[in-house]
Amino acid sequence: MIWLKDEKDDLYSPSYTDMLRVSFTTKFKRGKLQDLVALISGRDFETRQYKEEIVEESFNKLKEGILESMNENNFKKFVMIVKSAGFIGNFMIRSQNAIDFAYILYLTLRDKNILQAKIESLVRKWLVLSILKGRYSASPETQFDIDIRRLNELDPEQYIQSVIEAELPDSFWDVSLPQQMDTPVAFSPEFYVFLAAQVKMDDKGFLSRDIKVQDLISLKGDVHHIFPKDYLKKSGYERNMYNQIANYVMAQSEINIAIGNKAPKDYFRELLKQCETGKLIYGAINNIDELYNNLEAHCIPKSIFDSSTENYEDFLKERRKLMAQKIKTYFKML
Repeated sequence: MIWLKDEKDDLYSPSYTDMLRVSFTTKFKRGKLQDLVALISGRDFETRQYKEEIVEESFNKLKEGILESMNENNFKKFVMIVKSAGFIGNFMIRSQNAIDFAYILYLTLRDKNILQAKIESLVRKWLVLSILKGRYSASPETQFDIDIRRLNELDPEQYIQSVIEAELPDSFWDVSLPQQMDTPVAFSPEFYVFLAAQVKMDDKGFLSRDIKVQDLISLKGDVHHIFPKDYLKKSGYERNMYNQIANYVMAQSEINIAIGNKAPKDYFRELLKQCETGKLIYGAINNIDELYNNLEAHCIPKSIFDSSTENYEDFLKERRKLMAQKIKTYFKML
């Protein structure tokens, strides 16, 4: 583990339990840690007897698993894969179980000598699927056990594809995901997957010409309300409505401050004027095509130019659908 003393990247920081879980599940092809206690005690699961040779074999396998999981090359390649999916900060992945199993999947596929490019794609897709579906939220050890067994009993690529087809049909992208995004929780997994999609697609920040979403996330930029919070509060909207994730974008603080509590139809009309005159008010975009491209990257419908509190909820519904479709496009890129 000596290499860790100089490691500053904390994207994936497994605890002692996480390391044991990854090592055990990968090597023993089981998902329940209580089985590890039985195995290192020498239990034979078929005869239900305890044998000294099983103790030695179990400790040797566990040692192999731990050394493999903490191997610098394995660990850093896995972190690189996670980053290549657009997750550039540990706060973007709320499920430790999801990233633990993604590492288990990486080590398992590597042991099966699957092509590296294929491994990278499968791990990225599995991680995003696990996050969006909360695959390891309820009874995680049971799900770990099911998945690791099937990955070893069946063709792993076929198993992963079958899960994707079952869990992410068109109805998920068109109906279920927009419904999931009807939430005021800023740190919801859906919002962070959307931001990962923007990182992956190299999008610029809201109304930014040069600053990227990736930069704003790395430097803890502002989460801006498209319909300003104070504007909605004065119109009688409660916290659970003005803090909807479909009302959020990543923006430079200067742009956020300049917009203040203006109605969207007001500051967007000023943006159109900014593109006509070249006189900058919000950000550095002074070209109408760049403005439309920026709105598209942030899944903001063009109805925003005439939006007021009367059609705020319609705006949210429309944007959720656009955000879900962007995530679908992103998922297919992985």
